[in-house]
Amino acid sequence: MNKDEIPQLMYGIYLKGHGDYDMLEYREDIPVPELGADEVLIKVSAAGVNNTDLNTRIGWYSKGDANSEDASWSGSAIGFPRIQGADVCGRIVAVGKNVSEDRLNERVLIEPCIREVKGELLEQAWYYGSECNGGFAQFTTVASRHAHAVNSTMSDIELASFPCSYSTAENLLTRSRVTENDTVFITGASGGVGSAAIQLAKARGAQVIAVTSPSKVDELKDLGADKVVLRDEDWLTTLGENSVEVVIDLVAGDKFPLLLDLLKPFGRYAVSGAIGGAHVNLDVRTLYLKDLDLLGCTIFKEEVFINLIKRIENGDVKPLVAASYPLKNIVDAQKAFTEKKHTGKIVLRLD
Repeated sequence: MNKDEIPQLMYGIYLKGHGDYDMLEYREDIPVPELGADEVLIKVSAAGVNNTDLNTRIGWYSKGDANSEDASWSGSAIGFPRIQGADVCGRIVAVGKNVSEDRLNERVLIEPCIREVKGELLEQAWYYGSECNGGFAQFTTVASRHAHAVNSTMSDIELASFPCSYSTAENLLTRSRVTENDTVFITGASGGVGSAAIQLAKARGAQVIAVTSPSKVDELKDLGADKVVLRDEDWLTTLGENSVEVVIDLVAGDKFPLLLDLLKPFGRYAVSGAIGGAHVNLDVRTLYLKDLDLLGCTIFKEEVFINLIKRIENGDVKPLVAASYPLKNIVDAQKAFTEKKHTGKIVLRLD
């Protein structure tokens, strides 16, 4: 696309406020974002659906009511209308004056945890599509440093399944220092982050125990899980106490105490989700008598996304696209997402 071919208006999805699906509005009169000096303009071809999109829409992050000042990923108020979408694959069609024109036409993935906006470094990282506009639109802008070129034979839809889930999984594994000597227990293993964590843990040489429902056992074994246990199974009877070095938790909820019981002394528990319930029972004696590390994982370490791109290009991970929908059918996509009958990612198509 030549610079002269870039329109002034674009299509996209506005999130108008916190609430139900009626807060999502497809528009064709959205201004194309202005390009900053240190930014690139990306023509979006595909964008994945994430828990964060739904959580932000309903105000789940708030510890008060949905319209509180902390109803976002970073704990600050959302400015509406907002264009969501953290999983972005597309091509660079324009660059700011401080960015090399050699970047034009690069196929890129956007790092969803961003540290630079409009040339300014942030004190606290933002989540793409939450604190700033994201990829549920024809065009989007981001600091050049956060648009990572990717060399792959995969389709744009397949590549759009990677950024959020796989970088979140890689961050969990990085923070919990997973090596080939570890056995890793993964909850919510059939979801986007969980299925990514299986592959990325196996790429590190670790043994993987994955938790899922009966209908998805074979799928997770095909991904590389060494053992699969069921959600309703008695994990302590099956595996025994002090049986794993690392827990990667995406669920929390009522079974949280069992996860700490499964950990060996000096084990590491890393969490980045609470779909089973945000409030848990913690016996502090288990924590300190077993010398456990409890790790909350939101902000990516600097090397995480770079390492993920290398994994993609080397073929260490494979995309798991459960379904794709046209962008204007975002409500159907989000409803399918909430049913949790899929394995992997649901992706929105823009081309």
